[in-house]
Amino acid sequence: MGSVDAANGSASGKKPTVIFVLGGPGSGKGTQCAYIVEHFGYTHLSAGDLLRAEIKSGSANGTMIQNMIKEGKIVPSEVTIKLLQKAIQENGNDKFLIDGFPRNEENRAAFEKVTEIEPKFVLFFDCPEEEMEKRLLGRNQGREDDNIETIRKRFKVFLESSLPVIQYYEAKGKVRKINAAKPIEAVFEEVKAIFSPEDEKVKLNSCAIL
Repeated sequence: MGSVDAANGSASGKKPTVIFVLGGPGSGKGTQCAYIVEHFGYTHLSAGDLLRAEIKSGSANGTMIQNMIKEGKIVPSEVTIKLLQKAIQENGNDKFLIDGFPRNEENRAAFEKVTEIEPKFVLFFDCPEEEMEKRLLGRNQGREDDNIETIRKRFKVFLESSLPVIQYYEAKGKVRKINAAKPIEAVFEEVKAIFSPEDEKVKLNSCAIL
């Protein structure tokens, strides 16, 4: 029963604010996450980065993850979720962008069950396939995994696995869809409009407390 505090995120019982960030390859979500961190003080957690860092650490867990990836197996949801949960608990912040996760419906259900955290909303960078292809081919000349077939395959996988997650949260009114085909600055204007009202309220409240 000792996990009550861990589930609550803090001794005060206040759970951290979590926002899932989803978008296909080339949708520009990494750039936008960096802007949100800078302007709104969120901590950016990338599931992929956490897995890579764990592998690099040389821990038994990291070796297990590396072997699974080598064998072409999917890393179990619980493994990724535990890394995310640890990062949330060890960070002094109380608001997080979780990037590239949940990748599928099973990830989503497991995350809510294990952490007892439901995301505040899902930020979905909606970008047409042609635009993503153009960006990926343009920016990564010489990267062998960015040929047209691979890009199309990655986009198809993203759609098949992530759309059910987006639909699930859409039914709960929790999806904030961004038109990611626009230039970076214009996309961030849309993002700002979603985050700013909340941020202003927080500022007002903290002034009142002072």
